[in-house]
Amino acid sequence: MNQSAVRRVNTSVILRALAVSAGPLKLTALAERTGLSRRTIEIVLESLVETGWVTELDRVPVSGSAGRPARRYELRSEHALLAAVRITTVDVSTVVADVRGRVLGRAHRLLRAYQDPGATLDDAAALVLAALDDAGGSVDRLRAGAVASGGAIDDDGVVRRLVHTTRWEGVHLPDELARRLRVPWFADNDTNLGALAERWRGVAGDHDNVVWAMLGNRTGLGILIRGAVHRGLDGAAGEIVEARSLPASLVEDRPVAWLTSPEPAQRSVAHARFDAARDGDATALAEVDEFVENIASILTTLSWTVAPSLIVLGGGLEDAADVLLPRVRAAMRDAHTPEVELRATGLGRDAPLVGAVKLALDRMDTELFGPLAPSE
Repeated sequence: MNQSAVRRVNTSVILRALAVSAGPLKLTALAERTGLSRRTIEIVLESLVETGWVTELDRVPVSGSAGRPARRYELRSEHALLAAVRITTVDVSTVVADVRGRVLGRAHRLLRAYQDPGATLDDAAALVLAALDDAGGSVDRLRAGAVASGGAIDDDGVVRRLVHTTRWEGVHLPDELARRLRVPWFADNDTNLGALAERWRGVAGDHDNVVWAMLGNRTGLGILIRGAVHRGLDGAAGEIVEARSLPASLVEDRPVAWLTSPEPAQRSVAHARFDAARDGDATALAEVDEFVENIASILTTLSWTVAPSLIVLGGGLEDAADVLLPRVRAAMRDAHTPEVELRATGLGRDAPLVGAVKLALDRMDTELFGPLAPSE
């Protein structure tokens, strides 16, 4: 490579080392991690400090040491920002995060017309700008974004199928948002991104084969196999609401199943029914038992087909985890399923948004940090 190319590789390697570090790094530590010479690192760091990517921290004297304090450097992770958008049938939520995945800003609004994809994506783009403002950022620092949405979404981010409506079919989510905000965009199903988030920042970090399950008023499965999202043909994997042979939609109109509803009023009703069940109300307990039977039936089929080592209940089910988890576990034991572990999400309703941040980071990894290993 010529000198310019070598400089770009070295810069990327140093940026990556700083990005994955839990804290500031000294020059000696950077040399050990990158394999580069101290002088090369110093030259690159001068440029990165000048362009705003890296901060040189104040030198802190070491107690008992007569030498000059070591120079320490830290990535300014907020120098490049990523946007995540989640679209439901009712509202749109956005977050803006730095390149470490730390959420810096948020925005939320009700949709004007979900059945109008153009208007909905206009709302989403406007909300990204609001989240940027909340983060104290600007459009010129936005490097990429990702969308979490319902339906079967293929590898290119095109909506192939969406239950109860055809208005969104064929919409290329990344292209549409890129026309509104000119950065690279990516898209995936919200439950897929919930699963991705759970393994990254939630309760599934110790598992490779994971299912993130949202069951009830809204139903879908996000499937990770060996740590990677499994989309299947045209993104259809996990869209069990479309599978008529499964009881996915049998209880969607029951009040207890409204835990996963996008409507706040319906979720409040569901919470009240579970409160009644906790107090021993016989009618509410019967409703819960019916819901548990439905969940266990679906998860039993899942445990013998996908056979994950962990199933995470999310999308609102976590709000009643104390009631649901022991009952679903017991029902699955009675069905003699494989010993699949069952947990509630650790990320709450943010899971699809956190997963969208992770998707953008993964897809933009090379653009942001360059080669995965030094080329020297």
